[in-house]
Parts: sequence; structure tokens; C-alpha cells
Amino acid sequence: QVQLVESGGGLVQAGGSLRLSCAASGRTFSTYAMGWFRQAPGKEREVVAAIDWRGWSGGTTYYANSVKGRGTISRDNAKNTVYLQMNSLKPEDTAVYYCAVRSRALGLGTKTSEYDFWGQGTQVTVSS
Repeated sequence: QVQLVESGGGLVQAGGSLRLSCAASGRTFSTYAMGWFRQAPGKEREVVAAIDWRGWSGGTTYYANSVKGRGTISRDNAKNTVYLQMNSLKPEDTAVYYCAVRSRALGLGTKTSEYDFWGQGTQVTVSS
């Protein structure tokens, strides 16, 4: 089992920035990738970004089109922590943000079904 705890959410004005953190504990040695997802009211959970956990040079990354150029996912393997820096926030970024661990196989996952462990989520609200 892997336990995940997100932090860093909050209320921010449009155009502002937030840095989300997700600390993992437990059987973290089985991690192949970590991802950030979000779920807005009435919508399905969607991928925001993902990062390979075992690669060199910071790891291969994936970004949803909606956050390309505004979001940066990074990792600190020593701390078992993944970060999501979001800039130029928009009201449509408002959602509960979840981090997730993929431990079943190599490769980045971009679907919720490809991840095995989930955090409880942190609310991000962007006011206009």
C-alpha cells in the first residue's frame, strides 16, 4: 500500500499561482509514475500532469493540453514527494486536485484507471 497526502490548495485570484505537494509513504519502492488529476463539480476526473518516477534527469513528463505552458510537475525522490506548480491560474482550473501513484507497470499513465493509489485531494479555487 502507498499513502498519499496532498497539500498546497487554497483560494487564489485568476492570474495567480499555486504549488501543490504530494507526499508518499508506505511501499513507495513500487512506484513507476506519479500523476496529478483534478475533478471539477459535475465533471469526470481528468489528468493534469504525470511524471516518471525512475528515470534520470528529473523524469519524463506529460501535461494535459489545458495546462501546458502553465503547469510544471516535478519530483523529489529522496522525499518521496511530487509537486505541481500552476501559474496563470484561471477560474476553470477550479477543482479538487488529487495525486496518484502508478505501481502496476512502467510508463506514464494518463487515465484514472491506470493508477493504483490515490490521495484524498486538495481543493483549488480560482476566483475571477
